[in-house]
Amino acid sequence: MAGYVGILVSDPSLQNQFTQVELRSLKTHFMSMRRESGKLTVGDLASRMSRLKVVGENLSEQERAGFIADLYPESNDEVDFEFFLKVYLKLHAHASSRTGSPAKNSSAFLKAATTTLLHTISESEKASYVAHINNYLAQDGFLNKNLPIDPSSNYLFEIVKDGVLLCKLINVAVPGTIDERAINTKRLLNPWERNENHTLCLNSAKAIGCTVVNIGTQDFIEGRRHLVLGLISQIIKIQLLADLNLKKTPQLVELVDDSKDVEELMSLPPEKILLRWMNFQLKKSPYKKIVSNFSTDVKDAEAYAHLLNVLAPEHSNPSTLAVKDPFQRAKLVLEHADRMGCKRYLTAKDIVDGSPNLNLAFVAHIFQHRNGLSTETNQISFLETLPDDAQVSREERVFRFWINSLGNSTYIDNVFEDLRNGWILLETLDKVSPGIVNWKIANRPPIKLPFKKVENCNQVVKIGKQIKFSLVNIAGNDIVQGNKKLILAYLWQLMRFNILQLLKNLRFHSHGKEITDVDILRWANTKVSDSGRRSRMDSFKDKSLSDGIFFLELLSAVQPRSVNWSLVTKGVTDEQKKMNATYIISIARKLGCSIFLLPEDITEVNQKMILTLTASIMYWFLKQPVEEKASATSDSENGSQVETISNSTTDDSASESSIE
Repeated sequence: MAGYVGILVSDPSLQNQFTQVELRSLKTHFMSMRRESGKLTVGDLASRMSRLKVVGENLSEQERAGFIADLYPESNDEVDFEFFLKVYLKLHAHASSRTGSPAKNSSAFLKAATTTLLHTISESEKASYVAHINNYLAQDGFLNKNLPIDPSSNYLFEIVKDGVLLCKLINVAVPGTIDERAINTKRLLNPWERNENHTLCLNSAKAIGCTVVNIGTQDFIEGRRHLVLGLISQIIKIQLLADLNLKKTPQLVELVDDSKDVEELMSLPPEKILLRWMNFQLKKSPYKKIVSNFSTDVKDAEAYAHLLNVLAPEHSNPSTLAVKDPFQRAKLVLEHADRMGCKRYLTAKDIVDGSPNLNLAFVAHIFQHRNGLSTETNQISFLETLPDDAQVSREERVFRFWINSLGNSTYIDNVFEDLRNGWILLETLDKVSPGIVNWKIANRPPIKLPFKKVENCNQVVKIGKQIKFSLVNIAGNDIVQGNKKLILAYLWQLMRFNILQLLKNLRFHSHGKEITDVDILRWANTKVSDSGRRSRMDSFKDKSLSDGIFFLELLSAVQPRSVNWSLVTKGVTDEQKKMNATYIISIARKLGCSIFLLPEDITEVNQKMILTLTASIMYWFLKQPVEEKASATSDSENGSQVETISNSTTDDSASESSIE
């Protein structure tokens, strides 16, 4: 990890100012700030740095804004991590000089920063998220005894300790993610059962796009408020932005002029689509400014007043634009929204304070309720001419969420667009095989010159060949050009390489030898056979796997208490197969498998995803302490499973996973 921190902060003077723990903590905070609107500019820093304890508590937003503007007048310049650290150091020194507290290079501050940097929470955000939970989970049969939660209390952090609420909230955001049959829902759970729920929650959160790199099950058990609230914020954001794509809302095509622009729109993150929609509607009003964020650009509430007048003129109030005080205007805006049925996520103070999370939620809720887009079929007819490859879309989703789960410096929204400069691919390679990237010749974003992107991608391809990827006719420029087929081929081999490396690194089982697809296949069949079951798989594309029975027997073999067989179907009809598949995925995540496949990948026997599922179960089992495995298997079984790691060289016959 030290090497990785080093590549994120190349300036030696900055490395000397922070411990690695501080750098990781600040990096997490920086990434969170940037995700709120897709990018972070100099003009955003004053409001968003309010959450940093020393800087936020001892300087007002106006003081921070004035201080930053004096140093860096270009407010629209985008901020990278090193720039953020420099601003942070200067603001901290400024705050310290006023309060008489220790300067940044004091060891006392280092200790304080490490423990308190992210521990402040927004009471407004907490109240808003509690209201959301009360609204969407009020009718839940298990949770209704604890709802509604009082927004002014801290009961939210108590109720999450059994893991049930967070699992249910994930299903509200992305229905069907968790098979609720897998959630432990007794009124009094033992520590083991609570831990299973938290593990299921975290692995499922990763699988819908949440970043949970610095969150563990113990954080929920201890009710660490900033981490709990951070995860809840991400889950709710995913729910609110779910309709901001052309598949769910084809009327969004009205925002663009031709098919080329449509493809660009399809590649944008939902926050940017929401901003584009807002500006599209504002063009119909006298408002002439461009809204580029959900913080400083909406603080005076003028943009909101014009937006709501366009969308719901029947509820408008002439006084809204006439008043001079932004706070009073914000109150009138919320009254307008309330008449539309949209007042839920923020207060007038949140608007004038520029709370990015709550303002984004507010605008997303307005979009869901009344988007003002045309429903005429001729407006969206040419969408039917665009390629609709469901398999490509599913694979892109799997690889995107997998890459985001690794904790790279940038959150990606589309692998075909966001990987084109090569930097995130290099970071991912370095995570999968530390030290394999030559960072001295890598070009750090932002990269304006095309040949610099090609240089990065050439190194990506070179490393792929070095680790025996099948890269026939793939060059760095193919990645720069966004060639979907070749990018997916590379990412699949990278994901496969990752899980094989994880298995290889369990040296007490593999003795450091290469692990092959055949080894994984043999291990799985041996585990099921040794447990007394008769099913087996001939390969990772064996069509008999579609009923899910083999994987349920495999899960039961590695952890007998994991499967409730009374809930398993015969897997004959399509519906029965899907029920088994959703149960398999949730049980595997509940054990601790980090997997990103969908139920369709099992029912349709997608051999790539079948391999990753089997390998993930194998990896989970092999890394368990010996005494825990002994409770599930006999010593002889443990012996036989060790022998399944063969001495053979790489053999792809089991999965035919090399892609040309």
